[in-house]
Amino acid sequence: MNAPLQRVQVIDSHTGGEPTRTVISGGPDLGGGTVAEQLVVFRETQDAFRRAVVNEPRGNDVIVGALLVPPSDPTCTAGMIFFNNVGYLGMCGHGTLGVIITLGHLGRIQPGPLSLETPAGMVQAHWEGGHRASLTNVPAYLKAQDVTVEVPGLGEVTGDVAWGGNWFFLVTRHGEELSRANIPRLLEVSGNIRQAVNAQGHPEVDHVELFGPPQSGGNSRNFVLCPGGAYDRSPCGTGTSAKLASLATRGLLEPGTPWVQESIIGSTFTASYTWLDREAGTLLPRLSGTAHVCAEATLLLDTADPFCWGII
Repeated sequence: MNAPLQRVQVIDSHTGGEPTRTVISGGPDLGGGTVAEQLVVFRETQDAFRRAVVNEPRGNDVIVGALLVPPSDPTCTAGMIFFNNVGYLGMCGHGTLGVIITLGHLGRIQPGPLSLETPAGMVQAHWEGGHRASLTNVPAYLKAQDVTVEVPGLGEVTGDVAWGGNWFFLVTRHGEELSRANIPRLLEVSGNIRQAVNAQGHPEVDHVELFGPPQSGGNSRNFVLCPGGAYDRSPCGTGTSAKLASLATRGLLEPGTPWVQESIIGSTFTASYTWLDREAGTLLPRLSGTAHVCAEATLLLDTADPFCWGII
């Protein structure tokens, strides 16, 4: 007799083109506690579920998953654990906006402020109603300024190492055209940069962000390499936060001044910051954008399927 199918309810959305698959029921029981503690249980005991939700044959390398879990803080509407094709994310800006629009779509929230718990900390957010939302991210800061690495095929490349909820290497002078037609080259270049940065004493860096002139009326265009080898279709919420940390520390952007970040496909986030601790160099980034629900689905997990738990 075959084992019964496990049914997993998901809502798919995209934020500026970048997909989020929110698991709203059928996920594993992680035992409670803080969301950070639940992430540890997820990673150590339920990683097959991650692979099943976002990897082929049900998903692809671009999809970011968001598992809704009980928050430990009673003031929070929900807890969120973000994951992708290779592992877990401490925080995800585009994913948070996608989750907010998904919660609104489900009728679980009303327009106005809400709090969400992530493994990286508490996130304050606001649903405007409809497709627009905003969030105040976890504290961001610049860890290392003007780090120079030798990159095969490029020579010396200089950038900043910054935290915006994930670790980034931010590069402005790279000599590459930030266009959709050039994406295969950008993937190769950013991948080589990440290897060089990791090898030179910054193994925590898993995102690379290249910047160039704006093309859609913003302040800057970016190309973001994600940990699993895909590129971010959105302007990247944590990457934009890391960029704010770099600009603020260098004295190039005043608190409260809007910064419009374009993605490689032309979608935008509008961001600004306030200092949390000027002497320590930590700031609170705020960003807003739009997300759209694009599918409701039931994933079927059949243990008799040789690829039930994803193709790896």
